[in-house]
Amino acid sequence: MTATLAQDIEAAAALLAGATDVTLLGHVRPDADALGSALALGHVLRRRGARVRVSFGEPDEAPETLTWLDVDGLLTKPGDLPASEQLLVALDTPVPARLGRLAGRVDAVRAAGGAVLVVDHHATNAFYGTHHVVDEATEATAVLVTQIIEAMGVELDEPAARCLYAGIVTDTSGFRRARPETHRIAARLLEAGVDPTEVARRIVDDHPFAWLPMLSAVLSEAELEPEAAQGFGFVHAVVRSAVAASVRPEEVESVIDVVRATREAGVAGVLKEFAPASRGSVWTVSLRSAGRVDVSSVASEFGGGGHRMAAGCTMEGTSDDVLARLRDALGRAPLLGNRSA
Repeated sequence: MTATLAQDIEAAAALLAGATDVTLLGHVRPDADALGSALALGHVLRRRGARVRVSFGEPDEAPETLTWLDVDGLLTKPGDLPASEQLLVALDTPVPARLGRLAGRVDAVRAAGGAVLVVDHHATNAFYGTHHVVDEATEATAVLVTQIIEAMGVELDEPAARCLYAGIVTDTSGFRRARPETHRIAARLLEAGVDPTEVARRIVDDHPFAWLPMLSAVLSEAELEPEAAQGFGFVHAVVRSAVAASVRPEEVESVIDVVRATREAGVAGVLKEFAPASRGSVWTVSLRSAGRVDVSSVASEFGGGGHRMAAGCTMEGTSDDVLARLRDALGRAPLLGNRSA
């Protein structure tokens, strides 16, 4: 940990220690890192006597696989949030736009003289708060939140540790991309009582039977382009809304983890049809790199963001149009050397 990051963590801990009214926000369509980080920190602040709410811009309900993490009932729909709060915390969210319909709260809190704490690990973070704990070398926002909670002098209990472990295990691809210090943090979370088998089963491994025919239909049309992505190979699949209608969003999101396992491809992409548009459809795009191509630069080109090896964006057009633009961007993307996935 750098001296600057350590100072930022101490400053955040001091800010949170004095908080009495807090809203914690994750990005739209929150994953385990965003929601787990928010719920863990919210749980700690609630134990300290603060009024706490956890929310996100869309969809209206949290992913079913993550709602069991909310042991305190902190999840709050956007329409039920108060007009303002003394402290706003944005987690795992590099730019305000990723807060969706809640993005305006950032400027509102700042205009009212309140504090906005941004905790994030994306290289594309815009430093839009009044306080920041941002480190792109950290694998998960939950790692940073763990360090903040420990800097507050709070002993982690099982509910908070479970939320943090969920964020870390998913954002590190099951600890395949975790540094030694992150493994040590995970060990402390396990010592707090986390059952790693239960977390993995409920968040990663548990799918309804309908997932199998959906996956079969999508993978049957997957394509491999060996010469694309500067010769490292590009494998891609398309999840159309009609095929996705039989499953939860969690099952749709899991497709990228299957496609990315393709040995011959340095980059994997999944297009998920989100809504019809005037010319084609709106697609949410997931990109994964096997270690040589910087996919965050590709996502950023289309208004998205993420990490060098895992990123995403939203694009409009036909699937062929979107794939053509991605193919072109991958041909210009920076290379990362010999990093492993």
